[in-house]
Amino acid sequence: MGRPGPPWRAHMTEAAASQAAEHPAYLAHQFADETQQFEAATLGMWVFLVTEVSFFGALFATYTIYRHLYFPGFEAGSRLLDVWFGATNTAVLIGSSFTMAMAVRAAQLGRRKALISYLLITMALAIAFLFIKFNFEWAHDYQERLVPGFGFSHPGPHSGAIQLFFCFYFFMTGLHAMHIIVGLGVMAVLVWMAMRGKFDGGHFTPIENTGLYWHFVDIVWIFLFPLLYLVGGRY
Repeated sequence: MGRPGPPWRAHMTEAAASQAAEHPAYLAHQFADETQQFEAATLGMWVFLVTEVSFFGALFATYTIYRHLYFPGFEAGSRLLDVWFGATNTAVLIGSSFTMAMAVRAAQLGRRKALISYLLITMALAIAFLFIKFNFEWAHDYQERLVPGFGFSHPGPHSGAIQLFFCFYFFMTGLHAMHIIVGLGVMAVLVWMAMRGKFDGGHFTPIENTGLYWHFVDIVWIFLFPLLYLVGGRY
């Protein structure tokens, strides 16, 4: 038999075992307890969202200034968009916000199957949004030669302002679509983690923070829809 180790090693092993018992696997070593980790993660998400609000706020302000300067052209450009596609996508994202909220609630209650189901439904709605945007709206705009830099052509006295409007339209909706794609990737990881039993009633911080991000993405679209599709009291 091997020689027994020094007494301090046995004490250290017992201390490590006690610490492992007190610290669940999902609790990072730098945090004292789950509450501290939850508050730190939530604060980090809100700081990130503040930076996003600042970015989109500056973009909205720039758009508003140019819309005021070239209002007739922006109004004419808005009328070239299909408002029903925009309205449909608005309904789709509002529905996805509801299912995301239900996913957070399921995570809080420790209902793994419901959590996975709601996340998958949210992802399906997000994919439906992107499908409508890419396959119908943007494809139609390209066929009508309304994409700046890709043979843009529109007759009339406000052609330059209309092209400027579509520059804002594609940049703002494209940036929003990128955020949706990022959200889809995050939710795919959450589904994989949920299937492996990584979440329970005491650990659902990643789900809740993803819910905050997704609600922000939905709110951005709720601003984009009237700004782009309803210029000049269209209805």
